[in-house]
Amino acid sequence: MRKDQLIKALVRKARARQPVPAAAMRPKAAPVRAVPQPPRDETIALRIQEARDRLARAKLLATQPEHGRPASSMRDRVVLMVRGPHWLHAFWEITPASIRRAQAALGQDWHGARPTLRLLQLENGLQASPSERVVREIEIHGGVKNWFIDVRDPIRCRVEIGYRAAHGRFHALARSGAVNVPAGSQTDSLDTHWSDIAPDCEKIYAMSGGFSPESSATDLQELFEEKLRRPIGPPAARQSGLDPDGEGEETSSFQVEVDAELIVYGATQPGCYVTLQGEPVKVSPDGTFRVRVDFPNKRQVLPIIASTPDGQERQTVVVAVERNTKTMEAVGRDVADV
Repeated sequence: MRKDQLIKALVRKARARQPVPAAAMRPKAAPVRAVPQPPRDETIALRIQEARDRLARAKLLATQPEHGRPASSMRDRVVLMVRGPHWLHAFWEITPASIRRAQAALGQDWHGARPTLRLLQLENGLQASPSERVVREIEIHGGVKNWFIDVRDPIRCRVEIGYRAAHGRFHALARSGAVNVPAGSQTDSLDTHWSDIAPDCEKIYAMSGGFSPESSATDLQELFEEKLRRPIGPPAARQSGLDPDGEGEETSSFQVEVDAELIVYGATQPGCYVTLQGEPVKVSPDGTFRVRVDFPNKRQVLPIIASTPDGQERQTVVVAVERNTKTMEAVGRDVADV
């Protein structure tokens, strides 16, 4: 074979050879073991179940007994307290049996029902009046047993707690007694803790209807006594109904002394000279004044005279007051009759 023939033969053989892939020339890596993953359907089902559990806890209004009380002593109740001119405090206890009855009563509506507090305004002064209208519906949640409700104007009202279905049907679990929200009160600054309520408990009890003859405040009294752990309200003899005509066993060992003072206050222009019954009264830089006056058991006429700083003008205001104190005879009651 000539030289040129040999070169052509080598070229043809080189062209006919197949190229080797680059991946085949790399070293083989160790196999990676896959971590088993749960099926996608099981993960979705788990998330759905967690969401259902959260909704169930949010819907459950059943409460647990406190201070070692047996569960058998619990009953369905909601107590409404006046905490000031702008706040109401609702406290409730709901038994699991009532939740089961609500679920059965609502049927298919139970799934879309929401725990709700309804604020009802009483249209007249009767405690058991059917003339009520819903002024607010407040969606609440489980895990709590009290709620604060803000009010803007004086109102006579009550609350009821229950479940409101999506189409508006309401299933009530408990209703409170009626209370009157005052136009103004210093109790607006009270704290939310029961320990801070203690010094003003009698005032809150009274504003919440505790001493009202129109309402039965048994639940309210029980709640205060449970939380404060001491008796509250009128004595047992008064609760049992003492004879208003004063009939009963007379006693001389029980005495009550009562006195009174009168506070006269007002306002005038700053710098004015003010006298009460001829005696000078201290006037504050802003023109206000305030003075305590003896209030004996008789009729009094109190002239208040204010003069301008230059003495050119004078204004007189006359206040006529009368105190008539009468001490009733003390009566006793046999312990066996209480």
